[in-house]
Amino acid sequence: MRRITLLSLVSLVAPVVLVAQQTTTPHDSVRGAIRAVDTRARTLEVTTGVGLAIRVVRLQVPATVPITDRKDAQGAPINLAALKPGDVIRVSFGSRPTGFVAYTIERIGSMEEGVP
Repeated sequence: MRRITLLSLVSLVAPVVLVAQQTTTPHDSVRGAIRAVDTRARTLEVTTGVGLAIRVVRLQVPATVPITDRKDAQGAPINLAALKPGDVIRVSFGSRPTGFVAYTIERIGSMEEGVP
């Protein structure tokens, strides 16, 4: 009887413990041009669009977020201050009560100034 009670308890508690241990996965991603970088507040504003719809996504960037530059084949790590308005980036992020929070940032290029 004692084994049955213990097995029942484990079968009820195990799924809850496993769900609690899962890491937060990004629920969205955006690819666009940086509109503004605030290194003090650790935020980015990214302008993106589909068709005629344009939107600005404001993201918080925790200090632990990996930021890479795709110019190198391996994706060299860079810091937030290296990102400038006009850089084209890909960001995976999630929603929190305080707003959108970036999980990974990859600089994939830069917009050229002017039109030839």
